[in-house]
Amino acid sequence: MTDQVKDRMRSVKSILVSQPKPSNENSPYFKLEEKYSLKVDFRPFIQVDPVSIKEFRKQKIDILKHTAIIFTSRNAVDHFFNICTELKIEMPADMKYFCISEQTSNYLQKYIIIRKRKIFTGHRTATDLLEILKKHKNEKYLFPCSDIRKDDIPNFLQTNDFNYSEAIIYRTVASDLSDLENVYYDILAFFSPSGINSLLRNFPDFKQNNTRIAAFGPTTAKAVREAGLFLDIEAPLPNAPSMTGAIELYIKKANGLK
Repeated sequence: MTDQVKDRMRSVKSILVSQPKPSNENSPYFKLEEKYSLKVDFRPFIQVDPVSIKEFRKQKIDILKHTAIIFTSRNAVDHFFNICTELKIEMPADMKYFCISEQTSNYLQKYIIIRKRKIFTGHRTATDLLEILKKHKNEKYLFPCSDIRKDDIPNFLQTNDFNYSEAIIYRTVASDLSDLENVYYDILAFFSPSGINSLLRNFPDFKQNNTRIAAFGPTTAKAVREAGLFLDIEAPLPNAPSMTGAIELYIKKANGLK
Protein backbone atom coordinates (compact mmCIF):
# COMPACT_ATOMS: atom_id res chain seq x y z
CA MET A 1 0.00 0.00 0.00
CA THR A 2 1.52 3.33 -1.07
CA ASP A 3 1.84 6.30 1.28
CA GLN A 4 -0.74 8.22 -0.76
CA VAL A 5 -3.26 5.39 -0.41
CA LYS A 6 -2.58 5.22 3.34
CA ASP A 7 -3.10 8.99 3.68
CA ARG A 8 -6.46 8.72 1.92
CA MET A 9 -7.63 5.77 4.03
CA ARG A 10 -10.05 7.73 6.20
CA SER A 11 -13.22 6.73 7.98
CA VAL A 12 -16.36 6.55 5.80
CA LYS A 13 -19.68 7.91 7.02
CA SER A 14 -21.42 9.00 3.81
CA ILE A 15 -21.72 7.75 0.22
CA LEU A 16 -23.30 9.28 -2.86
CA VAL A 17 -24.24 6.73 -5.54
CA SER A 18 -24.55 8.31 -8.99
CA GLN A 19 -27.58 6.19 -9.92
CA PRO A 20 -31.33 6.27 -9.18
CA LYS A 21 -32.41 4.97 -5.78
CA PRO A 22 -33.09 1.21 -6.00
CA SER A 23 -36.75 0.22 -5.90
CA ASN A 24 -35.84 -3.12 -4.33
CA GLU A 25 -35.89 -2.79 -0.55
CA ASN A 26 -33.36 -5.64 -0.37
CA SER A 27 -30.76 -3.68 -2.33
CA PRO A 28 -27.22 -4.32 -1.04
CA TYR A 29 -26.81 -0.55 -0.69
CA PHE A 30 -29.48 -0.46 2.01
CA LYS A 31 -27.86 -3.40 3.78
CA LEU A 32 -24.51 -1.62 3.61
CA GLU A 33 -26.10 1.54 5.05
CA GLU A 34 -27.63 -0.34 7.96
CA LYS A 35 -24.64 -2.61 8.69
CA TYR A 36 -22.12 0.23 8.96
CA SER A 37 -24.44 3.07 10.10
CA LEU A 38 -23.78 5.06 6.94
CA LYS A 39 -25.63 7.78 5.10
CA VAL A 40 -26.15 6.50 1.54
CA ASP A 41 -27.81 8.85 -0.96
CA PHE A 42 -28.66 8.30 -4.61
CA ARG A 43 -28.56 10.86 -7.39
CA PRO A 44 -28.35 10.14 -11.14
CA PHE A 45 -25.48 12.14 -12.64
CA ILE A 46 -26.74 11.54 -16.17
CA GLN A 47 -30.14 11.47 -17.83
CA VAL A 48 -31.35 10.17 -21.14
CA ASP A 49 -33.43 12.25 -23.55
CA PRO A 50 -35.22 10.71 -26.52
CA VAL A 51 -34.38 11.87 -30.02
CA SER A 52 -37.32 13.41 -31.83
CA ILE A 53 -39.07 11.59 -34.64
CA LYS A 54 -37.70 14.25 -36.97
CA GLU A 55 -34.14 13.47 -35.84
CA PHE A 56 -34.76 9.74 -36.16
CA ARG A 57 -36.09 10.08 -39.70
CA LYS A 58 -32.94 11.97 -40.72
CA GLN A 59 -31.03 8.74 -40.04
CA LYS A 60 -33.02 7.12 -42.88
CA ILE A 61 -33.49 3.81 -41.08
CA ASP A 62 -36.34 1.50 -42.05
CA ILE A 63 -36.97 -0.56 -38.92
CA LEU A 64 -39.02 -3.23 -40.68
CA LYS A 65 -36.25 -3.97 -43.15
CA HIS A 66 -34.31 -5.59 -40.31
CA THR A 67 -34.75 -9.13 -39.01
CA ALA A 68 -33.14 -8.76 -35.59
CA ILE A 69 -32.76 -6.10 -32.89
CA ILE A 70 -29.84 -5.85 -30.45
CA PHE A 71 -30.67 -4.45 -27.01
CA THR A 72 -27.97 -3.62 -24.47
CA SER A 73 -30.11 -1.79 -21.89
CA ARG A 74 -33.66 -1.18 -20.71
CA ASN A 75 -33.30 2.43 -21.83
CA ALA A 76 -32.76 1.18 -25.39
CA VAL A 77 -35.86 -1.03 -25.12
CA ASP A 78 -38.05 1.85 -23.88
CA HIS A 79 -36.92 4.39 -26.44
CA PHE A 80 -37.02 1.94 -29.33
CA PHE A 81 -40.62 0.88 -28.72
CA ASN A 82 -41.65 4.49 -28.07
CA ILE A 83 -40.35 5.37 -31.52
CA CYS A 84 -42.21 2.40 -32.99
CA THR A 85 -45.41 3.64 -31.34
CA GLU A 86 -44.94 7.18 -32.69
CA LEU A 87 -44.26 5.81 -36.18
CA LYS A 88 -47.20 3.40 -35.83
CA ILE A 89 -44.94 0.43 -36.48
CA GLU A 90 -45.98 -2.99 -35.20
CA MET A 91 -43.12 -5.42 -34.77
CA PRO A 92 -43.60 -8.62 -36.81
CA ALA A 93 -43.93 -11.92 -34.96
CA ASP A 94 -40.79 -13.32 -36.58
CA MET A 95 -38.54 -10.46 -35.43
CA LYS A 96 -35.59 -11.76 -33.38
CA TYR A 97 -34.24 -10.02 -30.29
CA PHE A 98 -30.67 -10.29 -28.98
CA CYS A 99 -30.30 -9.03 -25.42
CA ILE A 100 -27.15 -8.43 -23.39
CA SER A 101 -28.63 -9.90 -20.20
CA GLU A 102 -31.59 -11.79 -18.80
CA GLN A 103 -32.68 -8.60 -17.05
CA THR A 104 -32.94 -6.83 -20.40
CA SER A 105 -34.70 -9.74 -22.12
CA ASN A 106 -37.24 -10.01 -19.30
CA TYR A 107 -37.91 -6.29 -19.63
CA LEU A 108 -39.11 -6.88 -23.19
CA GLN A 109 -42.35 -8.31 -21.82
CA LYS A 110 -43.39 -4.73 -21.15
CA TYR A 111 -43.83 -4.40 -24.93
CA ILE A 112 -44.13 -7.89 -26.44
CA ILE A 113 -45.39 -11.36 -25.52
CA ILE A 114 -42.06 -13.05 -24.82
CA ARG A 115 -43.20 -16.67 -25.18
CA LYS A 116 -44.20 -16.03 -28.78
CA ARG A 117 -40.91 -14.42 -29.80
CA LYS A 118 -37.39 -15.52 -30.63
CA ILE A 119 -35.15 -14.06 -27.94
CA PHE A 120 -31.45 -14.75 -27.48
CA THR A 121 -29.82 -13.72 -24.23
CA GLY A 122 -26.25 -13.16 -23.06
CA HIS A 123 -25.20 -13.70 -19.47
CA ARG A 124 -24.21 -10.13 -18.60
CA THR A 125 -21.48 -8.68 -20.82
CA ALA A 126 -21.09 -7.67 -24.45
CA THR A 127 -18.55 -10.48 -24.86
CA ASP A 128 -21.23 -13.03 -23.96
CA LEU A 129 -23.59 -11.48 -26.49
CA LEU A 130 -20.98 -11.48 -29.25
CA GLU A 131 -20.60 -15.25 -28.90
CA ILE A 132 -24.32 -15.60 -29.59
CA LEU A 133 -24.25 -13.21 -32.56
CA LYS A 134 -21.55 -15.34 -34.20
CA LYS A 135 -24.11 -18.13 -34.56
CA HIS A 136 -26.60 -15.87 -36.35
CA LYS A 137 -24.57 -14.08 -38.99
CA ASN A 138 -27.30 -14.09 -41.67
CA GLU A 139 -29.62 -11.69 -39.88
CA LYS A 140 -29.98 -8.02 -40.75
CA TYR A 141 -29.39 -6.36 -37.40
CA LEU A 142 -30.60 -3.06 -35.99
CA PHE A 143 -28.61 -1.71 -33.03
CA PRO A 144 -30.63 1.03 -31.24
CA CYS A 145 -28.36 2.97 -28.90
CA SER A 146 -27.38 6.27 -27.30
CA ASP A 147 -25.19 8.91 -28.90
CA ILE A 148 -22.61 7.82 -26.28
CA ARG A 149 -22.00 4.09 -26.40
CA LYS A 150 -19.24 1.51 -26.21
CA ASP A 151 -17.55 0.48 -29.45
CA ASP A 152 -17.38 -3.28 -28.84
CA ILE A 153 -20.61 -4.38 -30.53
CA PRO A 154 -20.46 -2.03 -33.59
CA ASN A 155 -16.77 -2.85 -34.07
CA PHE A 156 -17.51 -6.57 -33.94
CA LEU A 157 -20.37 -6.29 -36.44
CA GLN A 158 -18.30 -4.20 -38.83
CA THR A 159 -15.11 -6.25 -38.56
CA ASN A 160 -16.99 -9.50 -39.21
CA ASP A 161 -19.03 -8.11 -42.13
CA PHE A 162 -22.43 -8.36 -40.48
CA ASN A 163 -25.34 -6.65 -42.18
CA TYR A 164 -26.39 -4.04 -39.62
CA SER A 165 -27.63 -0.51 -39.00
CA GLU A 166 -27.00 1.65 -35.97
CA ALA A 167 -29.80 3.93 -34.81
CA ILE A 168 -29.33 6.71 -32.26
CA ILE A 169 -32.63 6.76 -30.39
CA TYR A 170 -31.68 8.66 -27.23
CA ARG A 171 -28.99 10.99 -25.96
CA THR A 172 -27.04 10.81 -22.72
CA VAL A 173 -26.70 14.23 -21.09
CA ALA A 174 -25.40 15.57 -17.80
CA SER A 175 -27.96 16.10 -15.05
CA ASP A 176 -28.19 19.44 -13.27
CA LEU A 177 -26.35 18.90 -9.97
CA SER A 178 -26.11 22.54 -8.90
CA ASP A 179 -27.91 21.82 -5.61
CA LEU A 180 -24.98 19.59 -4.58
CA GLU A 181 -22.42 22.38 -4.83
CA ASN A 182 -21.89 22.69 -1.08
CA VAL A 183 -22.74 19.10 -0.14
CA TYR A 184 -19.88 16.75 0.63
CA TYR A 185 -19.65 12.95 0.77
CA ASP A 186 -16.84 10.65 1.82
CA ILE A 187 -17.33 8.46 -1.27
CA LEU A 188 -18.69 9.22 -4.74
CA ALA A 189 -19.56 6.05 -6.70
CA PHE A 190 -19.49 6.13 -10.51
CA PHE A 191 -20.55 3.57 -13.11
CA SER A 192 -19.70 5.15 -16.45
CA PRO A 193 -17.39 7.77 -18.00
CA SER A 194 -20.53 9.86 -18.56
CA GLY A 195 -20.93 10.18 -14.80
CA ILE A 196 -17.41 11.58 -14.49
CA ASN A 197 -18.08 13.98 -17.37
CA SER A 198 -21.24 15.15 -15.62
CA LEU A 199 -19.32 15.81 -12.39
CA LEU A 200 -16.78 17.98 -14.18
CA ARG A 201 -19.35 19.72 -16.34
CA ASN A 202 -21.38 20.69 -13.26
CA PHE A 203 -18.31 21.52 -11.17
CA PRO A 204 -15.42 22.49 -13.47
CA ASP A 205 -13.36 23.59 -10.44
CA PHE A 206 -14.01 20.35 -8.54
CA LYS A 207 -11.33 19.62 -5.94
CA GLN A 208 -11.27 16.02 -4.77
CA ASN A 209 -9.42 16.64 -1.49
CA ASN A 210 -10.49 13.85 0.90
CA THR A 211 -13.42 12.65 -1.18
CA ARG A 212 -12.87 9.04 -2.17
CA ILE A 213 -13.92 7.98 -5.66
CA ALA A 214 -15.22 4.52 -6.54
CA ALA A 215 -15.50 3.36 -10.16
CA PHE A 216 -17.14 0.31 -11.67
CA GLY A 217 -15.53 -1.13 -14.79
CA PRO A 218 -12.27 -0.38 -16.61
CA THR A 219 -13.65 2.41 -18.83
CA THR A 220 -14.98 4.29 -15.79
CA ALA A 221 -11.69 3.80 -13.95
CA LYS A 222 -9.83 5.13 -16.99
CA ALA A 223 -12.09 8.20 -17.12
CA VAL A 224 -11.39 8.93 -13.44
CA ARG A 225 -7.63 8.84 -13.97
CA GLU A 226 -7.77 10.83 -17.22
CA ALA A 227 -9.69 13.53 -15.35
CA GLY A 228 -6.72 13.84 -12.98
CA LEU A 229 -8.64 12.35 -10.06
CA PHE A 230 -7.45 9.73 -7.60
CA LEU A 231 -9.21 6.38 -7.86
CA ASP A 232 -9.61 4.95 -4.36
CA ILE A 233 -11.99 2.05 -5.00
CA GLU A 234 -12.04 0.02 -8.21
CA ALA A 235 -14.67 -2.61 -8.95
CA PRO A 236 -15.15 -5.37 -9.79
CA LEU A 237 -12.48 -7.15 -7.76
CA PRO A 238 -11.76 -10.90 -7.72
CA ASN A 239 -13.14 -11.09 -4.18
CA ALA A 240 -15.80 -8.40 -4.71
CA PRO A 241 -17.60 -8.59 -8.08
CA SER A 242 -20.03 -5.77 -7.24
CA MET A 243 -19.65 -2.09 -6.42
CA THR A 244 -21.14 -2.61 -2.95
CA GLY A 245 -18.71 -5.48 -2.32
CA ALA A 246 -15.70 -3.35 -3.25
CA ILE A 247 -16.96 -0.43 -1.13
CA GLU A 248 -17.52 -2.74 1.84
CA LEU A 249 -13.94 -4.03 1.65
CA TYR A 250 -12.71 -0.44 1.66
CA ILE A 251 -14.95 0.53 4.60
CA LYS A 252 -13.65 -2.37 6.67
CA LYS A 253 -10.08 -1.11 6.20
CA ALA A 254 -10.83 2.59 6.46
CA ASN A 255 -13.09 2.27 9.52
CA GLY A 256 -10.77 -0.20 11.21
CA LEU A 257 -13.27 -3.07 11.18
CA LYS A 258 -12.76 -6.79 10.76
